[in-house]
Amino acid sequence: MSMDTYYLLGRSGLRVSRIALGTMNFGVDGFHAAYGKTEEEARPIFDRYLDAGGNFIDTADFYTAGQSEVILGNLIARAKVRDRVVLTTKFTNSVDPGDPNAGGNGRKHMIRAVEASLRRLRTDYIDLFLLHTWDRITPVEEVLRTFDDLTRAGKIRHAGLSDVPAWYAARAQTYAEAHSLVPMISLQLPYSLVGRTIEQEHVAMSQTLGLGITAWSPLGGGFLTGKYRQAEEGLTGKGRLGDAGAPGLTWTDQDWRLLKTLESVAGELGVTMAQVAVNWVATQPGIASAIVGASSASQLESNLAALDFEIPAALRTSLDEASAVPTRPLSVYGMFTPAYQSWLVNPGAKVGDKPAGYAPAVQNWTA
Repeated sequence: MSMDTYYLLGRSGLRVSRIALGTMNFGVDGFHAAYGKTEEEARPIFDRYLDAGGNFIDTADFYTAGQSEVILGNLIARAKVRDRVVLTTKFTNSVDPGDPNAGGNGRKHMIRAVEASLRRLRTDYIDLFLLHTWDRITPVEEVLRTFDDLTRAGKIRHAGLSDVPAWYAARAQTYAEAHSLVPMISLQLPYSLVGRTIEQEHVAMSQTLGLGITAWSPLGGGFLTGKYRQAEEGLTGKGRLGDAGAPGLTWTDQDWRLLKTLESVAGELGVTMAQVAVNWVATQPGIASAIVGASSASQLESNLAALDFEIPAALRTSLDEASAVPTRPLSVYGMFTPAYQSWLVNPGAKVGDKPAGYAPAVQNWTA
């Protein structure tokens, strides 16, 4: 499998692969140690991704207590590919519990975080620097000003956001545009067949304001691989969700019905359930890239083949219907659907945004 086609990330000139390499499991310390990999174990995964033509690599200072960045820095230096790869890292989570300025999105922590990441990654610039999580309190103006200063200083090339409310991303991008600051080009969010809620606001906002969405956990934490089965109390199966008990996660009857549909579609196409799930995410409107991790080079090889086929329209419809987010009749989102608007907003007329080819916006015809 070869990834020899690249697309611009958001409203920028940065070319990236449609499948990004997630390195949350590179390292054996800290929060992700339970399923972490040593540098020797991570090397063949990294090498296989590069050999396939991939160039988009994702990490964070929080992953494996900084080891992910250290390992990536070593692997990139060994392979001499710093200029080839698009290196993404993130800041927000605390690197020193008890110190109030060692976490969050304030200017003091942002500058501290980027300097530390540069040292661990053994580089003098970061291609894409992301706010990792909305901290609820830091003024967005402070974040945007600091992103701009870091870009002007050459510490980072581009800025973006991860795991923030749609209104916050819209506020950030609009503020950057209004004040001629470095724009946000990327928005990283969880997105999969088993978690489609970002479609309610984030996707349309990102398309309108020029943020390319990079989807993390396109396999729903492994749920969509098919290796788990329904049990009286949740699920069973060998893996992160089964072994760790998946604290805080619950699986509905709809989720299990979706899994059966996914299995049926994969069987009809002669591919794996994981490949269908990644393909579906990577080819959804507004999605720039799907972030895929791997525990081995062979597993990565299988995931990279997810774009070697197309999901026929009929099978895609069955997946869409099985995974649809329920909309309660009284929810405001129910008023934004084609069915509702053709009933009350545009009765008796077909209304769309722009003709095909005129603009990249989703048409969302009402009839």
